[in-house]
Amino acid sequence: MLYPVLTESRGLIDLSGIWSFKLDDGKGFDEKWYERPLINAMTMAVPSSYNDLKEGEDFREHYGWVFYQRALSIPSYMTSQRILLRMAAVTHMAKVYLNGKQICEHKGGFLPFEVEINDFLQQGENLLTIAVDNRIDHSTLPVGNENGGNLLGGGFFPSKGSRKRNNPNFDFFNYCGITRPVKLYTTPRNYIRDISLTSHVEEESGSAQALGLQKNADGTKKNNQDSHEIRGFSKDTGTFNGSAQINYEIETMGNGKLTIEIHSRTGKLVAKGDCPANAESSHSNVFKGSLTLQNPVLWQPLKPYLYQVTIKFGEDVYRIDYGIRTVKVEKGKFLINGKPFYFKGYGKHEDTFPAGRGLNLPMNVKDISLMKWQGANSFRTSHYPYSEEMMRLCDQEGIVVIDETPAVGVHLNFGGGANFKDGKKADTFDPIEEGGIRTFEHHKEVIRDMIARDKNHACVVMWSIANEADTSGKGAYEYFKPLFDLAKSSDPQKRPCTMVSVQMANYKDDCTLKLSDVFCLNRYYGWYACGGDLQAAEEICREEMEFWNAQGKPFLFTEYGADTVSGLHDTTPVMWTEEYQVAYYEANHRVVDSMENFVGEQVWNFADFATSQGLMRVQGNKKGIFTRDRRPKLAAHYFRERWSHIPDFGYKKPNQPI
Repeated sequence: MLYPVLTESRGLIDLSGIWSFKLDDGKGFDEKWYERPLINAMTMAVPSSYNDLKEGEDFREHYGWVFYQRALSIPSYMTSQRILLRMAAVTHMAKVYLNGKQICEHKGGFLPFEVEINDFLQQGENLLTIAVDNRIDHSTLPVGNENGGNLLGGGFFPSKGSRKRNNPNFDFFNYCGITRPVKLYTTPRNYIRDISLTSHVEEESGSAQALGLQKNADGTKKNNQDSHEIRGFSKDTGTFNGSAQINYEIETMGNGKLTIEIHSRTGKLVAKGDCPANAESSHSNVFKGSLTLQNPVLWQPLKPYLYQVTIKFGEDVYRIDYGIRTVKVEKGKFLINGKPFYFKGYGKHEDTFPAGRGLNLPMNVKDISLMKWQGANSFRTSHYPYSEEMMRLCDQEGIVVIDETPAVGVHLNFGGGANFKDGKKADTFDPIEEGGIRTFEHHKEVIRDMIARDKNHACVVMWSIANEADTSGKGAYEYFKPLFDLAKSSDPQKRPCTMVSVQMANYKDDCTLKLSDVFCLNRYYGWYACGGDLQAAEEICREEMEFWNAQGKPFLFTEYGADTVSGLHDTTPVMWTEEYQVAYYEANHRVVDSMENFVGEQVWNFADFATSQGLMRVQGNKKGIFTRDRRPKLAAHYFRERWSHIPDFGYKKPNQPI
């Protein structure tokens, strides 16, 4: 799905602002609140999560539907075109009404959806209502518990209260509402529907010179530190002394001639192609072709370069920024532009006060500034796709992204808990009628939609299919294998795929061993395992890491960390102090720095974040190396010193001491 942009052929109106709002008391649909202006409505900011914007438990812990509403008038100059209403994210279920008539619905709280509204409009003012359901269960992603418990635990005795609550099977707050922008945009009647871009440089052509493959006298490849590098590529300027091919596949609707132009950052035309007009059709058509760029500038981590690609189809014009870069997994290394890349960064959350998971553009800019201050180069969109605005910003700033689906909590026995159906224990992948998970079809939907949304982003180098799922459980391989296949077939760029694995005693049975191109590990040696005993933690961490290192694939930490209360200090590092957080990371680094195939460290978490209430949390998760308002803890300075001495490329040379 194309991001809405303003061009000479496309109009764009952002509906962000103050909307009318009302919590459903159980009568909203019966009384058809969507047919008339809401009675006794409150004000609500859009976009935002509604949970923290009004006071009281009834609001923060609301369970079920809420109603958003606003008046909508369409300028007359727009009515000759297609008019689309686009919701960037509504968490978790949405029903959209225009003038009292339902015009669409959508499941899934972190990806966009849209509907053409021309046939539903009336002259003058229109009434737009969006009903939002925040309930989570075994069919949603993220997953909610259905047995009354929550992941963090609330006490030793079961609750017998009459009030219904969401019970997240995940460790972050269930922020909900219209969390990203609602926009109106227009297109001509004959229009560009979708764009897929891929690129190939000489590195992928197989030429020995391009790959830098030098051979011994017997014909075998020399094993030197340059064996991965692209000949003719300057990492300082990003210029490749050769050619690159940009392949395009453009889906259109209607009839028209297609032209594609590529301009440099300074506006210079560097390539152009034309396709003849297609036959008149009310159905979609696909134009395919390629353009060649001489001496292209490649997109690099922290040194981004974006070309502007302009597509014209009939009267329609669409522009997209595109970075040329290669991604490959080879012999225990993760290669970007043919060079061994080392991930330095974080797991993050879209979490700010009081917007919750609502789009916060100033904080996005600030977060990336803090990343660069530390020498970081990457993050994972834990545990859902982030806003399109953040992805576009990462393209511009050169931040590398592991893009993750909202499949968190696909583990009904997490942490030793148990799920029951009719008094009988049910495992994660048991048949649905016996209490197993009901997420498979929805999981396929979010994979397709995430890749369709983010496929052209240079910053995205890998897809994460799920976080901390029951990957060693019975039926896990059968559940996840089709999802990996779907991701690989859906991505025009064929990026690597992974699945982030949870810490477990039986890690050798993890189905990610068979499925993942890169092993992404969430490990807490020194916190949840051997908490307070860093010597023992280091020993058992080393034992496991030697196993993963021996598998011959690249692996990295996508989570590791220790809860830390900002301002809590002690002369002896003890748990929860800032000194212990630093000592924890030092112990883990002594292990992984000795592992040749260990290709990155993404700490948990970038900043403290909100969670459900529980015995393990004090107003949220405190594993951030920054506080929730982005004040650095001692560990932030430790990582700034460490990462400033770790290069983005070539940190671990093949067969050389580390």
